[in-house]
Formats: sequence, structure tokens, C-alpha cells
Amino acid sequence: MPAPPFSSPVRDSRPLPQAASSLRFVFFPTGAMATTHLAATTESLALAVEAKDPSEAISILYRVLEDPSSSSEALRMKEQAITNLTDLLRQENRGEDLRGLLTQLRPFFSVIPKAKTAKIVRGIIDAVAKIPGTSDLQILLCREMVQWTYAEKRTFLRQRVEARLAALLMENKEYSEALTLLSSLIKEVRRLDDKLLLVDIDLLESKLHFSLRNLPKAKAALTAARTAANAIYVPPAQQGAIDLQSGILHAEEKDYKTAYSYFFEAFESFNALEDPKAVFSLKYMLLCKIMVNQADDVGGIISSKAGLQYVGPDLDAMKAVADAHSKRSLRLFEIALRDYNAQLEEDPIVHRHLQSLYDTLLEQNLCRLIEPFSRVEIAHIAELIELPMDHVERKLSQMILDKKFAGTLDQGAGCLVIFDDPKTDAIYPATLETISNIGKVVDSLYARSAKIMA
Repeated sequence: MPAPPFSSPVRDSRPLPQAASSLRFVFFPTGAMATTHLAATTESLALAVEAKDPSEAISILYRVLEDPSSSSEALRMKEQAITNLTDLLRQENRGEDLRGLLTQLRPFFSVIPKAKTAKIVRGIIDAVAKIPGTSDLQILLCREMVQWTYAEKRTFLRQRVEARLAALLMENKEYSEALTLLSSLIKEVRRLDDKLLLVDIDLLESKLHFSLRNLPKAKAALTAARTAANAIYVPPAQQGAIDLQSGILHAEEKDYKTAYSYFFEAFESFNALEDPKAVFSLKYMLLCKIMVNQADDVGGIISSKAGLQYVGPDLDAMKAVADAHSKRSLRLFEIALRDYNAQLEEDPIVHRHLQSLYDTLLEQNLCRLIEPFSRVEIAHIAELIELPMDHVERKLSQMILDKKFAGTLDQGAGCLVIFDDPKTDAIYPATLETISNIGKVVDSLYARSAKIMA
């Protein structure tokens, strides 16, 4: 005989608490399937709360969902049971069971309002997202739900699940598919004029184009998100995400002062909500301070009342970089990159800017070292700066090509030859200026002669 749709294995057959003695149900040993349902009542939910282990509580909640009653009270109790069951499965890291629950609940969705269905579906998808290493499972779950919403003509829910799917595809670096999905979704949502969802989609599109290094389109999508957000009330978390993306784009254009103000706004929004994204906003604020040569301010920001709440590896990494920058020490810089690899190298935004900072710092140190010499061995420079010789040689040749200083590399002798700065002859600019003025005089005389002849 097939098992009921919500049945789940139970581990033991211990007697029930006295408070639930009036309810009739049976516990089965491990591997057996329950064949009786529980009434969807407050007492049944209380029984699950009092269960001695999570597996027993999960089994009870599954059996509550088997109750065939469709009264308003029973439906309300089942909704609560679904919420409790989702939390328990998430705590037990049972992602596949959450996926199965979402499939098994489809008959139940036909008897409750569509808005409640959307809330339950999104809640279960969010629960799966909180389980580590479930990226592929989330994508599969979203694809299944999109197919179901198409079949059931649940447009409102489908659009939100598709937006979630696009975000997951972007995180999985499947940019082409994510962009195709977003393009069709944006057209559909704009026709329906769902501005709240449109803000989410435009913001997601901006992030996607930024990942593809298409800054003009990323800025255009962000502008569209801001325009839509200005017409409605935007929740603080969403406003914080918009400000965070604005700061990232301004930092990419080297406008670090404006970027800092956006990161500060994002930090205030996330900090008020106790959102984990607050630490990233603070981290990027410190990055902006370092990039505008205000590394001394980093310690003050970290030791402030707001900064002390987020003390940890991320802020320690930025403090180490700030110290290296203040001392103009490449060795300390490389030590910071090695010790805080996860916080600096694996964060694409920080990594990109720190690479630029490292190049600038290296050039400044090399210029300072070669300044007293007219001819110097490359090995000696490498020893002074404490870097590999081939690395130094490569950087010096790049600086010569970029005209950072005048010189040449004598690779046969292993030396750098520095030329004196050529003095500019003032006669050439003066000659060009004289010719330009004569041209203006000739044009003026021609205009006057044309009037006289007329």
C-alpha cells in the first residue's frame, strides 16, 4: 500500500506526553511509515514543539499536513505547521526534503489564496538558500517551480521565482542564460508596471552587466532601478542594495569620494536591520579611504561605535592594508594579501582596487629608489625593494614604456640606465602661439575686406 504524501519515518515508539493523550496516533520504529494523520490543531503543533528530537517533531508536522480537513482553522494550522517544518528541515540541513515538501504541497496550494502560496514558496526557497552548498539544488528547485507556475498560470509568483533564478544563475557565473532570462522578464514586468519587482530586476541587471564588465549598461540599469524606486516606497534593505551598487560603480570609475558616501548610506541601512551585508559596506568604505590616501582614518572608523560591532577578519584585513599603505611598505602589503587571502583576493571588488593600489605603491617606491642613480644594477634595486628580480625588471620596462621616467634597460649588463629629464625648449610653444595669432589677424582682415567690397 503506497505511503500518504506527507508521511515521514519516525525513529522511536516512546509514549506520548500526557497533554496529548486524547489524540490517537501511533509512532513507528525507524524505517516504517506513518499511516495515520493528526488533526490540524494547536495541540498537535504544541506536541511537535515538545518533541524530544527534531526527527520526531518533523514526523508529527508531516502528519498534521495529512489532515484532510479544509476548514479555515485547519488551513491556518497547516500554514503554521509548514512554517515550523521548514525551519526544522533547514536546521537539519535537509535541502532535498525541503524540495520534496514543495512538490508535495502543490495540492494544498490549490485551496489557499495565491498570495499565501507565494509566501510559502518563497519562504521554502529562502530556507534552502540558508543551507550551505545548495546552489545547484536552488537552481533546480526554481526551475521546477517556474514550470509549475506556468502550468498553473501563477504569473505573480512565476515572475518572482524567475528573478530569483536569474540571481542564482549569475552567482553560478552562468551569465548568458541569466541575461536572456532577465531580458524577457524586464519587458513583461514593465508592461504590468510592477514597480517593486522592477526595482529588483533592474538592480539585478546592473549587477549582471557589472560582472560582465559592461559599465555603461550597468549604470543605465542602476539609473532605471533608481527611477522606479523614486515612484514607490522601497524597503530599507532594498534601498541599501541600491546604494551599495551605486558605490561599487562609482569606485570603478575612481570616484572614491562619491563611492564612500554611497557605501556609508548602504552601511546605515544594513546596520539598522542588522543585515550581514553591513560588514561589506563598511569594508568598502575603508577601501575608499585607503584609495584616496586617507589610510590614517581607517583606524578611527574601525574603533567607532558602529565599527566595533563588526570587528573581525574583514576589518582586520583592511587595517593591515591601511598600515602597509601608510608605511609605503610593499613587504607589509604582500604579507596582508597572504594572511587575509579570503577577505582581499577572493573579494573581486576589493581585489581589483588593491591591484591598482599595489601597482601605484610599487611605482612610487621604484621611483624613489632610482632617483639618486644615473646607472644602477637591477639586482641592487630588487634587493632594496625586497622583490624578485624578474618582477622588478618587468615593472621597470613597463614604467619606461608608460613614460613614468626616461631611461633604458641594459639587459646584457643587467643595469638600468636613467636619462636626465630633457629640458623643453620654450621657442616651440611661443612659435605656435605666434602663428595662431597671425592666423586670427588674417581672418579679421579678410572679414573687413569682404564688407568693404560688398
